[in-house]
Amino acid sequence: MPRPRALDSLSPAQARRIALAAQGFLDPAPAGAVDRRHLRRVLGRLGLLQMDSVNVLQRAHYLPLYSRLGPYPTQLLDRAAYRGDRELFEYWGHEASLLPIDLHPFLRWRMATDHPWGGVSRLAQRQRGLVDWVRNEVIDNGPLTAAQIEADVPRRTGNWGWNWSETKIALEWLFWRGEVLVDRRNSAFARVYDIPERILPASVLRAPTPEPAEAYRELVRRSALSLGVAAEPDLRDYFRLPVRPTRTAIADLVEAGELIVVSVAGWRTPVYLHRDARLPRWVRASTLVSPFDPVVWKRDRAQRLFDFSYRIEIYTPAAQRVYGYYVLPFLLGDRLVARVDLKADRAASVLRVPAAWAEPKAPPETAAALAAELHRLAGWLGLAEVAAPERGDLAGSLWAELDAQPEGGAGVV
Repeated sequence: MPRPRALDSLSPAQARRIALAAQGFLDPAPAGAVDRRHLRRVLGRLGLLQMDSVNVLQRAHYLPLYSRLGPYPTQLLDRAAYRGDRELFEYWGHEASLLPIDLHPFLRWRMATDHPWGGVSRLAQRQRGLVDWVRNEVIDNGPLTAAQIEADVPRRTGNWGWNWSETKIALEWLFWRGEVLVDRRNSAFARVYDIPERILPASVLRAPTPEPAEAYRELVRRSALSLGVAAEPDLRDYFRLPVRPTRTAIADLVEAGELIVVSVAGWRTPVYLHRDARLPRWVRASTLVSPFDPVVWKRDRAQRLFDFSYRIEIYTPAAQRVYGYYVLPFLLGDRLVARVDLKADRAASVLRVPAAWAEPKAPPETAAALAAELHRLAGWLGLAEVAAPERGDLAGSLWAELDAQPEGGAGVV
């Protein structure tokens, strides 16, 4: 696969293929059982996994691995994040994220800053006694959930004690500052907190803290490697970095030859190509991607790369939703050709399809490919059947294909 070093301009199609290759969609599918090596390969491509509490289909952090590896045991990720020789830790990367543990030193600059939610920082300043008390609770009694800590909060007697919401805010402050981390998630997906010394390897805790400028360069470097080709806002957004230090880091990496300035037709800003980016002749993907997948999480980048206008409508009133509640784009080849609203009805063991929509210029094979993918997804989720799509311009043809090709352990209803 050629490296596009000699190019100083790219077509949108070339930029799209470079981006998908950087994100791991050209890596060969596992020949046998998926193991820790495959997990590391995907994490090496992505750099982090965004987390989200919505569980209408599957937790967000599990889905990018599925999109690149196919069906895999989710316990594999759980062990890497929360057991023994863990390789990941929870912290703020691109929103709440699972991050490689070697990134911990490069995020300490963030831990030294005020929380972006002003109310959290204000409480930490005004209620230092509360913060100290919560910290000591975790030190003495951790691992603990927020609810367990709140249960021990001294009740108000005169001027003593705090209410439960203040305790939660204090815990959020300590998590932002890196003074507590997440030991695991319980069955309700609640964080179980402990101190870093009982979570991270001693080698990580002893690692020197880099100067902020060095940390920004490393985070931009990893963003560029994961994105392949990117505008400055894309590089900044990956780890939610501040503007001025990001621009300085980009300039340093350009000077060092790690980033190459190129142009992409239709992109109005300078574009940066990672020197190790690959330009494949084609991409042969056929998979659904999560709303929280790096391929689409920056919506204007999805528009630039795929001409795909996308927003998640979870918080939109039902009557005002256009496509549905939890809508996943469908990647076929190197294009996003459809979107489908999905729900895992675990009680009935059915994958519900409230809506299915085709994109303009979707190829004729879209319905058949999406039907095969829905069967595969249902099998991975342990669901026995795929329901008939309920609405959308792709619903009829998709249902015909679902009915014609039950496979992967999932039937149709």
